[in-house]
Amino acid sequence: MIAFDKALALLAENVLALGSEHVELIEANERVLAEPIHAVIASPRCAVSAMDGYALRDTDAAVGARLRIIGESFAGGTPPPALSQGECVRIFTGAAMPDGSDRVVMQENCTSDGTEMAITAEFGPGWHVRQAASDFAEGDLLLSVGTLLDARTMITLAAADRATVSVYKRPRVVIIATGDELAPPGSARDNPLKIPESVSFGVAALAQQFGARIEARLSGADDLAALQHLAGRALSLANVVVVTGGASVGERDYAKAMFSEQELELLFEKVAIKPGKPVWIGRSQGRWVIGLPGNPTSALVTARLFLAPLLGLLQGRAINSVLDWIQLPVASPFPASGNRTTFARAILSNSGLVPLGNQDSGAQATLSQAKWLVRCEPSNDQAVIYQTALALAF
Repeated sequence: MIAFDKALALLAENVLALGSEHVELIEANERVLAEPIHAVIASPRCAVSAMDGYALRDTDAAVGARLRIIGESFAGGTPPPALSQGECVRIFTGAAMPDGSDRVVMQENCTSDGTEMAITAEFGPGWHVRQAASDFAEGDLLLSVGTLLDARTMITLAAADRATVSVYKRPRVVIIATGDELAPPGSARDNPLKIPESVSFGVAALAQQFGARIEARLSGADDLAALQHLAGRALSLANVVVVTGGASVGERDYAKAMFSEQELELLFEKVAIKPGKPVWIGRSQGRWVIGLPGNPTSALVTARLFLAPLLGLLQGRAINSVLDWIQLPVASPFPASGNRTTFARAILSNSGLVPLGNQDSGAQATLSQAKWLVRCEPSNDQAVIYQTALALAF
């Protein structure tokens, strides 16, 4: 059995990013940059107005001053005429400042008859001008390799004047749910010995959340020959194969044996955590294979702790950007963790983290309430009282 941090270190040492591809900007959201983004142009490209009003020389700016209007300046329009003393230009937000101007007086502080403008009120200390390259200059590094693109960084990317971008390829994932007891949701009611197969739906959703493309969701009974066939099919479709169930050491736990024909090479098996000790990761035919426990809570917790960083690494992300633990206050004692690192499911109240009442590895109802995984180090105390604890969004 391996320690949790050692298992993550092995992942970081062994998982290489997939290749890259160029995509249009409209397709780049939630992808990971495979190239640094430098600004092709400056922003702003020239000095522009930050307000609607009148551009003028600072020496002409005084309450009661009357200035001749010699032109207009619109965002994206033709360059305005240069100013001389006693002149101004009607200007709008984002429009180029005329040569010779220093400031913009907001239109609320002025009156105009169309040919002449009068400053009628105090206009404050602000100059209301965005200087050329005040946001960024041509050639500036705006986004680094490994950045996960989102709403904010998409704006930065487009502002750099890029039409296409190089991103890491999305991992292709196949999920195989194993177990004689499983039935498709909606059909378990017909047989009292069956339960709805729920785990693959949560694992698929999590994999998509972390950038994967789901190629197939397969299911198989506890029959080695049939599972070996599914293993071969899955490896032909995917970069990552996820097997749920059959991860322990029972007589019909075939999660690893089903890859025997493809020479499965294990990176690690059994991690000193709770829930999810049976989790394992290996490689077969150049593909990554991860085995998750069949219990729903165990499966989703280990998917968050191991599948998510595996997918992140394949897309050029650092583990700590996927497992972004934060220190949060604790409002209630956490249950004893025993001799393994425990990841308790919790909610965040106004006072701090509160563990959910049902911490069973097979719990499903409370999964919909769990928002955080709280890392609890080994302890034999009946209840552990923390001031703060490391928590991971779940």
